[in-house]
Amino acid sequence: MIVYHGSNQIVQKPDVEHSFRALDFGKGFYVTSVKEQAIRWAKRKALLFPETAILNTYQMSDDFSGLKFLDFGESLQDWIKFVCNCRDGGTEFLQYDIIKGKVADDKVFRVVDMFHSGVWDIDRAIKEIKAYPTFDQLCFVTQNAIEKILVFQSSEKV
Repeated sequence: MIVYHGSNQIVQKPDVEHSFRALDFGKGFYVTSVKEQAIRWAKRKALLFPETAILNTYQMSDDFSGLKFLDFGESLQDWIKFVCNCRDGGTEFLQYDIIKGKVADDKVFRVVDMFHSGVWDIDRAIKEIKAYPTFDQLCFVTQNAIEKILVFQSSEKV
């Protein structure tokens, strides 16, 4: 399977150490199977830093044996609880090598705040949160997972 990482630099040797903050699935190296999504992220990152938008392409093996893999599929209830936990500084993500699921929109922080403060229950939070229906993300939490199944193929300016 081909996956992509949008950045402001070429990432031939991805690692989990350069993740500077916990995102939807915690701290790790994020890729997507959706090329347009990675290009969008690369352009967004290039606006924040005075560099060029780069699309990195990788071959990802489907041999997940020996790895702890969490796939949320279509379960929004489990997904939102997990995202809220990670965005709130939780460390549950550290139980896994790879996590796969939907991508939260930019308003996720509002939903997290309302859910965690008890203003909204889980049903209201699920109703309010928006996930991009065609986007996905895989978070490589461990370096072992990267080294086992991810191989750099190419990079290009976008």
